Amino acid sequence: MLCCIFEEEKNKMRRIIYLLAAVFILSCGQDKRELLGNTEFQRAKNAEFKDASTSPLKTKDRKGFSTLDFFDFDSTYVVTAQLKRTPDTKFFKMKTTTSRVSNERIYGVLSFAFRGENHELNVYQGEEMLQKKGFKDYLFLPFLDDSNGETTYAGGRYIDLRIPQGETLLIDFNTAYNPYCAYNVKYSCPIVPRVNYLPVAIEAGVKAFLKE
Repeated sequence: MLCCIFEEEKNKMRRIIYLLAAVFILSCGQDKRELLGNTEFQRAKNAEFKDASTSPLKTKDRKGFSTLDFFDFDSTYVVTAQLKRTPDTKFFKMKTTTSRVSNERIYGVLSFAFRGENHELNVYQGEEMLQKKGFKDYLFLPFLDDSNGETTYAGGRYIDLRIPQGETLLIDFNTAYNPYCAYNVKYSCPIVPRVNYLPVAIEAGVKAFLKE
């Protein structure tokens, strides 16, 4: 009889273990399915911010995180720019939100038309990025616009670009994102040069982060 009681207890324990394992597997599967976003850029950004090893969010902000706030994708914010390279420019110390400086040079000037107006933006190349494997062709496009402080981060936003083969470059403002310091003041972020101000509201890409 005692042997039967022990066997019944073992069966109960097995059922509990199986149940816990099933719940764990199900929760992991649900967690993977929670990745939101209507474009590849949006899903990649959400994955970055959801992962504790890559997210700039504070722990309290990352708990329960599901998605950043994005504008809907709008193809009118994808423009073709003419790239005028400036090979003789020297590196300068770009100010950041901390005492650190970022060594950057103007790689070229991007000229493009948007909503019937012509615009220009400097595109930068970072000395530090040149030393990183896989980033020798990386270009940095920081910009300010009339949406800053309203629907977007007050300090402006960034776009990642790559050096093209020819003289044109596609700028997709739908991929504009906030600097990390918009989420956490511990980060040191390059301050957007005033020369890169666009006198128009760029309502595309990542919106302002509303802290709880």
